[in-house]
Amino acid sequence: MWHDRHVLITGGSSGIGLAFGELAAERGAHVTLLARDVGRLEAAREAVAAARVTEAQRVSAVPADVTSWQSTDAAIRQAEDLAGPVDVLVTSAGYCHPARFVEMPIEQIEGQVNVDLLGTLHAARAAAPGMVERGRGHIVLLSSMGGIVGVYGYAPYSAAKFGVMGLAEVLRCELKPHGVGVSVVCPPNVDTPGYAREREIEPPETARINGAARTASPRSMAVLVADAIDRRRFVVVPGLGYRLLRRVKGLVPEIFYASFDRDVAAARKEASADVA
Repeated sequence: MWHDRHVLITGGSSGIGLAFGELAAERGAHVTLLARDVGRLEAAREAVAAARVTEAQRVSAVPADVTSWQSTDAAIRQAEDLAGPVDVLVTSAGYCHPARFVEMPIEQIEGQVNVDLLGTLHAARAAAPGMVERGRGHIVLLSSMGGIVGVYGYAPYSAAKFGVMGLAEVLRCELKPHGVGVSVVCPPNVDTPGYAREREIEPPETARINGAARTASPRSMAVLVADAIDRRRFVVVPGLGYRLLRRVKGLVPEIFYASFDRDVAAARKEASADVA
């Protein structure tokens, strides 16, 4: 199903997006990467092109700002001119800037929501009509464990990723009758340069909560995305522990509220002791 298919990835210049681009190329797909940074985008295009199994596979890089509907729609139209109709869309564009809500500049709040939620909506809206018209296709929305559990310091990020979960539920219902699949993948913390930057600036309360969580590799998450497409899976949460967390949080959320409250109190106590 991958050979000669067109896979388009927003946020394709790094992290999970780049890893999935390489994986799709290894499976014989044409790949288009969308991102804002032209330099990083070209480097990513070269990495994906190196993963091709045949020279007939088209690998393209199209600059786009997913926070702008006009930019996103124009980029996807350009991508289709280069490699044909989009068969698979993966919305990987996103970032997190952890900070306390009352201390975060409004521009930083709006920036995360615009990229993480509006950027996802724009890409899906641009690609979905063509898939419906053709009666086939698959859309993968990248949410996060932060879209299942709200974490201290992640106010705009979790708000956006919870929104992605809601969007996925609606699209699943609306697009299924037209033969278009929808998946939403919820990675944990992933070992990327973006997450490394987060660790440098996150509040101690956030660090305390994240401290016990293991990081995943971008490649392992790319494999999960491919598996979701192959098996037409809707919600994908990696690892038994995280799947249990999702189930238990849905049934007894008070357990998580109490656990996080303990972590926050402990972090604040340690900070007070250090100041003293």
